Amino acid sequence: MAATPAPPQAPPKPTWDPRRPQAPWLRPTIRIRLTLLYGGMFLIAGILLLSIIYLLAAQALNVGSDLPFKIVEGKVTSTICNLPDQASPAEFNNAMNQCVNEQRQHALDNLLSRSLLALLGLAIIAFAFGYAMAGRVLSPLGRITRTARAVAGSDLSRRIELDGPDDELKELADTFDDMLERLQRAFTAQQRFVGNASHELRTPLAINRTLLEVHLSDPNAPVELQQLGKTLLATNERSEQLVEGLLLLARSDNQIVERKPVDLAEVATQAIDQVHGEAEAKGVVIRGEQKPAVVQGNGVLLERIALNLVQNAVRYNVPENGWVEVTTEIQHGQAVLVVSNTGPVVPAYEIDNLFEPFRRLRTERTGSDKGVGLGLSIARSVARAHGGHISAQPRDGGGLVMRVTLPV
Repeated sequence: MAATPAPPQAPPKPTWDPRRPQAPWLRPTIRIRLTLLYGGMFLIAGILLLSIIYLLAAQALNVGSDLPFKIVEGKVTSTICNLPDQASPAEFNNAMNQCVNEQRQHALDNLLSRSLLALLGLAIIAFAFGYAMAGRVLSPLGRITRTARAVAGSDLSRRIELDGPDDELKELADTFDDMLERLQRAFTAQQRFVGNASHELRTPLAINRTLLEVHLSDPNAPVELQQLGKTLLATNERSEQLVEGLLLLARSDNQIVERKPVDLAEVATQAIDQVHGEAEAKGVVIRGEQKPAVVQGNGVLLERIALNLVQNAVRYNVPENGWVEVTTEIQHGQAVLVVSNTGPVVPAYEIDNLFEPFRRLRTERTGSDKGVGLGLSIARSVARAHGGHISAQPRDGGGLVMRVTLPV
């Protein structure tokens, strides 16, 4: 009887006690804090603005209340208004009214200009204080973002550990810390499983290979037994390749923590040297120029990408006059590895299936001498772990053009 799966764990509880008799509007939420902060800021700015306008208006009214003329020895004179020396009373009245209106308009214009300057200054101060206060209030979000970026670089040991008032940001930070704790436990368990599986799966296969090789070394063994031993040895070797591929695929799904300078030209050359004998046996010519292209990554995993691509290009080729072209270079600030080959025609709609584990294009690609169907899956996983990507395009006349792009 199958074991009942363990129920999922409950979500993390909030740091405040929901049973505590506390009104919702009394909780120091971000909304209330921002409301009080910006409301108080604009209230202070409005008070200052009203005070300045009041002082300016009082000064303008005092200036406008002073008559710009006076009577001296029976004559009306003015240093501000242009009054006639000799005129009728009606003309004097019109001139005085016009002078008073001009002075009032001048006071109003002066009040408007000074009010606009004061408003501009207060607006600048208000925006500056608002920007500073918003940065102060939202600084925990920056801390959460920096921690999330560090976690994206596979540093699962980082925690936010946000202190301060018990608001939504602290609740978010505590939930994020709890999620990181669970993720770290899950990744640690996965790494432990991969390490244990590496030992538990390789050991019996190695024992089987040793026993088969010992029996095959006996010259007196029957021909049927030797033929069976060779078949079992080939099957055991294929199982070893499958185990190695699965373990490498599991390890390469994670981000690369320790990075070192690796030249793709050297990696491609090493892969070509390892496949050179197989290419000669199949009559496939390997060509191409490998220019220096240094990236930051894991040399063993990057060599696995090049080896898988070159091996596939040699194995899935035409019977005669086949070739494989391997080039490396820097393009648009990125390191590029391109492996193209002659081969059977590949439909464009089948390209995505090539990168799936154990998925092959045709049934004739299931022979034991052509791998276990994990090569391109491993290559894509390793490329993603290095922050790059791999793509495939059908080549005119048959074959594929595989392009690996990695950041330098």
